[in-house]
Amino acid sequence: MSIKSFIVQKAAAFTAKRINKWRKTAVSDQKKIMLQLTTKAKNTLFGRDHHFGDIHSYEDYKKNIPIRDYEALRPYVDKVTEGKSDILWPGKPKYFAKTSGTTSGVKYIPITHDSMPNHINSARNAMLNYLHQVGNADIFKGKLIFISGSPVLDEKGGIPTGRLSGIVNHEVPKWIRTNQLPSYETNCIDDWESKLEKIVDETLSQDMRLISGIPPWVQMYYERILQRTGKKTVREVFPNFSLFMYGGVNFEPYRAKLEELVGGRMDSIETYPASEGFIAFQDDKNDTGLLLNTNSGIFFEFVPVESIFNKNPERLMLDQVVLHKDYAIIINNNAGLWAYDIGDCVRFVSIDPYKIIVSGRVKHYISAFGEHVIGKEVEEAILTVANKLNVSIIEFTVAPQVSPKDSSVPYHEWFVEFDHTPDDMMSFAADVDVEMCIQNIYYDDLIKGKILQPLIIRCLRKDSFRDYMKSLGKLGGQNKVPRLSNDRKIADQLNVYQIDH
Repeated sequence: MSIKSFIVQKAAAFTAKRINKWRKTAVSDQKKIMLQLTTKAKNTLFGRDHHFGDIHSYEDYKKNIPIRDYEALRPYVDKVTEGKSDILWPGKPKYFAKTSGTTSGVKYIPITHDSMPNHINSARNAMLNYLHQVGNADIFKGKLIFISGSPVLDEKGGIPTGRLSGIVNHEVPKWIRTNQLPSYETNCIDDWESKLEKIVDETLSQDMRLISGIPPWVQMYYERILQRTGKKTVREVFPNFSLFMYGGVNFEPYRAKLEELVGGRMDSIETYPASEGFIAFQDDKNDTGLLLNTNSGIFFEFVPVESIFNKNPERLMLDQVVLHKDYAIIINNNAGLWAYDIGDCVRFVSIDPYKIIVSGRVKHYISAFGEHVIGKEVEEAILTVANKLNVSIIEFTVAPQVSPKDSSVPYHEWFVEFDHTPDDMMSFAADVDVEMCIQNIYYDDLIKGKILQPLIIRCLRKDSFRDYMKSLGKLGGQNKVPRLSNDRKIADQLNVYQIDH
């Protein structure tokens, strides 16, 4: 064992022990963090406006700090981008994470010196905890690749600004950087196709052991590696490749294709990073639940998803949640986000310890007829049928068809790019519709009441979703197609990619 592997092994054991400790103290840690945050920020503009000095309990907290989205927080953010200090958090942010909003345009999410460890240390903890579980510190004998956005940063109000994945590139610890690929110069390439070619150039001859990125873009990397080498599987090219780390999208729709490209099942660890904070990570490779990051500078609140758009929605602390219910997750953190609705839905699959899965986006849903179908439901419906029939799916999205041209009954329209197309598409669609009725009782009622007709699947040609994203200038990086929309904006643009089946 190398000296580095030995040190990593010791660090992994220490990290696993610490994680095991705060699994058991989640509720008390959350209560402490709530008061620590308000105490430290009580003299900021936001703290004074919301009487932080009078907050001594969660009831005080809810009374003084209403839930906000970006638009509601924007007057404060604008002051920070103008270069003012002590607005949302003491001092000025270290960075702005630049994200795209559906209604707000570009959003600038503050990352402070206090909140940066949440992003970096949480990713490190997920990796070290896994290494302790499997006893595989030899990953650091080889190379690691993080497929991410460009680390080139602009400035906003004198503050370095860029995509979160690019910002994180500047904060990677030195002990990891010596193993990290691609090079900084390659990471700075904006054009995804050109960048991918350079990534392949730099990694093809290396001993790759850990690959990290969001699944659709890692898939493109795998495919390019096999095209370049003529090999049948990635394992033939990288025989020591042993861990895939990912986040940003549900892995299951991509699993079959990625495992086919790799040459079989391999260890994978899911993480839940967001510009607003590193929220959770998979602490057990045999359990798909993600351990909530309850001791890392974030105070979490949860709102039952059906009430998130109410004027005064019900707000819950960690010890008030129940299993298998969808909640909008609300962030309060040491970057100056207060009762901030990040737009994600989560579902608790364990409360001892507190583990979640991401069930969708609050604003990514279909409810044209009151059905309120969410991402997790469409994914589970189509994957259940695809796995049963050994059908492979590359990508899909769903939209309502409210006014069919033939004046027939409305329906949900599914746009699907198959890797292996079903032999009987009508039967496949019917089976998916049955699963949707199981997943969502309101959808089931609408089908039975003939308010909706059964769903219709449109087959798309190969690379449709990649070409669509390329047409938007969003190919690569952390960009992804929503699983479903409540309007026809995406659906109408995908029509041109349809093929007869």
